[in-house]
Amino acid sequence: MEPAQNTSYWLDAVALVYFFVVWMVYSYTTANGFAGRKSLTYEMNEARRQWMLTMATRELRMIDTSIMIGLQQGTGFFASTSILAIGGCFGLLNSSGRVLTLFHEIPFLNETTQQLFETKILGLLILFAYAFFKFAWSYRLFNYCSILIGGVPMARDKGPDDPLVVAGVNRAAGINIQAGQHFNSGLRGIFFSIGYLGWFLHPVVFMVTTTLVAIVLLRRQFFSTARDVLMQNSVNGDL
Repeated sequence: MEPAQNTSYWLDAVALVYFFVVWMVYSYTTANGFAGRKSLTYEMNEARRQWMLTMATRELRMIDTSIMIGLQQGTGFFASTSILAIGGCFGLLNSSGRVLTLFHEIPFLNETTQQLFETKILGLLILFAYAFFKFAWSYRLFNYCSILIGGVPMARDKGPDDPLVVAGVNRAAGINIQAGQHFNSGLRGIFFSIGYLGWFLHPVVFMVTTTLVAIVLLRRQFFSTARDVLMQNSVNGDL
């Protein structure tokens, strides 16, 4: 193996490790906060709990079931999109030789072998497969949540502090939050797949695109207008 090619492989490996480290750091930060700030996801989880508390006081829960249907439809859309993306990756694998020939004709792109190119495609396929499983499980959890909503007793009949009401609300809220977390994980896979595309150009471009995706997502989670709106209208503003 030539020294230059050996260096290129090491750079590819470093870029791939960097990609997963950034992904894990972002996931941890979203769950635990950044610079003393809670994330948009955290605030929405609190809103989900409040939703379930409000739901328990409603005699007719058609509003809640309509919301659940909307959540399921959105989750199903992204699951279907992930399946299409997986199919596209298989098609790209089948045509990898022709695609690589086109890549070699583009100036300033990193030279790569067909084996490494196909490995990159397999990595992209794995990302979309991960997203699909997350979306599919989220869809099922939203379905479970719909059933749990139907089983929550009326707070008006038993009182909001009744153990059956509290237990029902906690179960429905917990499953709803879990469904939302898996949905967010699937979206995270889709978002980071955009950064992953930089690897097809050059390992350094891969690291740059990964960093840019992470910065955009962090901004939305901790410094977006949507988060500010939730904080301004939060009952517990210090959450």
